[in-house]
Amino acid sequence: MTTQLPGNSGFATRAIHFGYDPAENKGALVPPVYQSATFAFPSVEYGAASFAGENSGYVYTRISNPTLDLLERRIADLEGGEAAVAFGSGMGAISAVCWSMLRPGDEILADKTLYGCTFSFFHHGLAEFGVLIRHIDLTDPAAVEAAWSPQTRMVYCESPANPNMRLADIAAISRVTRRRGGLLVVDNTYATPYLQRPLELGANIVVHSATKYLGGHGDVTAGLAVSSTELAATIRMRGLKDFTGAVLSPADASLIMRGLKTLALRMERHCDNAQAIAELLAASPGVSRVWFPGLPSAPQHALARRQMRRFGGMLAFELDGGIEAGRRFMNALQLITCAVSLGDAETLAQHPASMTHSTYTPEELELAGIPESLIRISAGLEDTADILADLKQALRAVIGDAVLAVA
Repeated sequence: MTTQLPGNSGFATRAIHFGYDPAENKGALVPPVYQSATFAFPSVEYGAASFAGENSGYVYTRISNPTLDLLERRIADLEGGEAAVAFGSGMGAISAVCWSMLRPGDEILADKTLYGCTFSFFHHGLAEFGVLIRHIDLTDPAAVEAAWSPQTRMVYCESPANPNMRLADIAAISRVTRRRGGLLVVDNTYATPYLQRPLELGANIVVHSATKYLGGHGDVTAGLAVSSTELAATIRMRGLKDFTGAVLSPADASLIMRGLKTLALRMERHCDNAQAIAELLAASPGVSRVWFPGLPSAPQHALARRQMRRFGGMLAFELDGGIEAGRRFMNALQLITCAVSLGDAETLAQHPASMTHSTYTPEELELAGIPESLIRISAGLEDTADILADLKQALRAVIGDAVLAVA
């Protein structure tokens, strides 16, 4: 197998083969892990040229490494980007992108709903260094034009958003940011490049917590940023090398590439299970609302069909009886695990207001559209019938035998 794949190669084929030739690596089918912090130079002149950026040789793993390089080229290909930079966590990727692209006095137009640590970094990190943070409703592309100011440098969103599944019309927003000369950054963790490719819709930078679906097994933390060659070079040399040092280890990069090999298969199963869970909950007595774009009744169902291949493996819901009913429900789960994170083989349930989004005040949660009673589920890879059976028995513990009428 060579590094040159046919131009019409499918997603799964590229996720398995892109950028690697066993013949160039002593026949090793699996790419080797270059577990080295530093790299030897054949001469002083070569070393000097490497530091000056005049050749593409490896210098130090905080900057680049052959194992990380393969991961970066592969994810860039899958996302439809030119280049990528790997990090030790998703927050490493997000913070490196922002530190690289923003200066004091610049403004971010961010969606109302953000992952709790992103929200905290914006308000307790960037804001303290003079970056202005303004939250707007990015479910309405017209809000970007209306909110734009001379200080606006970046628009930032998650789509779908964590945890309430809000969608941003990436193509429509990108038309505004490009006309205005700003940057659109999209967190594509929920969707993955298998379901959605924001760069092809006009975004400038995509970020991932590769800990989630890209790794897929809950055994590694990692982050990725994908963009143009020029922007990626800035993110690498400023955000990674100088500002954060949030380097990904070669061994962990290898685990992410292992996860990519099964991403297409896993995402199909995640999507199947999430759809089944959402349909069960939507038909269940005692469930007041289900947040999932795959339901035809969802307000943004048409947008989801337009910009996503399928609807993803994440959903959220609320029970009649509010937070106390939610606690009883979660404590009654037997197969489904109470844990944060997402995209693992195991189905996970968590309470955002007290867990992943606990950095929000009650007032901020309300403004972000995150009800205190919201429960988030990451649909795993177990047999669908077993997941649904566990949900039914937990619902029964809260609302009684009425749930038995649900198919």
